[in-house]
Amino acid sequence: MKIGVLALQGAFVEHRKKLEKLGVEVVEVRLPRDLEGLDGLIIPGGESTTIGKLATEYGLIEPLTAFARNKPVWGTCAGMIFMARDIGVRQPLLGLMDITVQRNAFGRQVDSFETELDIEGLNGGGPFPAIFIRAPRIADVDEEDVQVLARLEDGSAVAARQGHWLVTSFHPELSDDDRLHRYFISLINDQK
Repeated sequence: MKIGVLALQGAFVEHRKKLEKLGVEVVEVRLPRDLEGLDGLIIPGGESTTIGKLATEYGLIEPLTAFARNKPVWGTCAGMIFMARDIGVRQPLLGLMDITVQRNAFGRQVDSFETELDIEGLNGGGPFPAIFIRAPRIADVDEEDVQVLARLEDGSAVAARQGHWLVTSFHPELSDDDRLHRYFISLINDQK
């Protein structure tokens, strides 16, 4: 199995390390040719405006969209924003998932927090230690096509799946728990 991590900006190294510990071959994706032969792709957290601008500059928007039609893609934090259909402001997006995302929904960097989340589809191990840093939230979903996998106590949707696409508001790559990475690998295996 070979998984790409979009390596334009943000927490791509942490995702790479987590996948390598699980025995996965990892490719850092910076140009369209880097998508060749990949089984799936992670779009990491970082700064969504910067990721969108760099993806546009390096000619990645259309290749990423074409790749995602048939292959699993997981967006974490800024990656979730980049995958959303609508975010309420103009910036480059892939527009893959039928979700509306509110950027910085929980405040600034100083308002970062960690909480335990029950995530649908994770096998065993109890709640997941979710780390939120300037995190977005899912403000609206197309309930026919999108399955919300986790919510905070206040009802905010923070993880969702639409077919072979996955998004999380938080940073699973920063915790010691590898269950979400294993879950993504299972999505790839299901797609093969």
